[in-house]
Amino acid sequence: MNRSDYRLLVVLAQEMNMRKAAERLFVSQPALSQRLQSIEKEWQQPLFLRSQKGLTMTPAGETVVQLAKEMQSKEELVKEQLQSMDTKVYGTLKIACASIVGQNWLPKVLKRFVEKNPHARISLITGWSSEILQAVYDGDVHIGIIRGTPDWKGPKMHLFQDRLFLVDREIKGIEDIHKTSRPFIQFKSDSTYYQEIQDWWHQHFQSTPRQSIFVDQIETCKQMALNGIGYAILPSITLTGAEKEINKIPLQTEGETALKRDTWLLGYQSAFELPQVEAFVQVVQQYLTEMKLEQ
Repeated sequence: MNRSDYRLLVVLAQEMNMRKAAERLFVSQPALSQRLQSIEKEWQQPLFLRSQKGLTMTPAGETVVQLAKEMQSKEELVKEQLQSMDTKVYGTLKIACASIVGQNWLPKVLKRFVEKNPHARISLITGWSSEILQAVYDGDVHIGIIRGTPDWKGPKMHLFQDRLFLVDREIKGIEDIHKTSRPFIQFKSDSTYYQEIQDWWHQHFQSTPRQSIFVDQIETCKQMALNGIGYAILPSITLTGAEKEINKIPLQTEGETALKRDTWLLGYQSAFELPQVEAFVQVVQQYLTEMKLEQ
């Protein structure tokens, strides 16, 4: 049976009269009778008994009419949901995000997104920027948030730029690095970030650090530096301003240009046309605007 058949049976059950039902359905009585016969043939059961006084519903008819009513109710519910989708955002937002941004920046944005779009779902993966870029290339996510300067031909949106600082409890200037025997604490990162640090180091020093400690997480690196174990180079996104008794020395190139790290949002054009992605981008733009006004 199709949608019109369900309505036909419900109207017949309400009117219990072929003529009145035909008038409500805007069909002729013979056409209505013929369609009812086809439905009964499909179910292999008489659904209504005809008489001069009108119609009488059979037990089989009661069962099938109940089904018709339930299907109509479900159809109305789906219609309401589809109509609400015009003003509400549904679907899953699939994001791949560089770990450092996922820890320090993204949660604030996602909180706003969830508050404005409670019907949307979120799928989030984090990792190195190279891994994030690959996830976008492969179509595993809608959008990627990466660090550095991406070689991406599709749509991309610049989110923010943060400076790099040498962080230590004792060192007060870059020249003091020569005087310390304490270790340089480094964290595992993608190749572009590591290369930036290496380039900066070789511009300023002719030798490698006297001691080095390598850790797997940037937060571990930060905590070790804050506790005076050694010095580290950290992006400002990880420094909240609440760090006490810690020196933060901004890094500069030989040309006295501040060493900075860019963060980008990118994806394919087809992904940016999805309602949940459009809604997320709107939240991001509003958040960035507010951050600029506060600076």
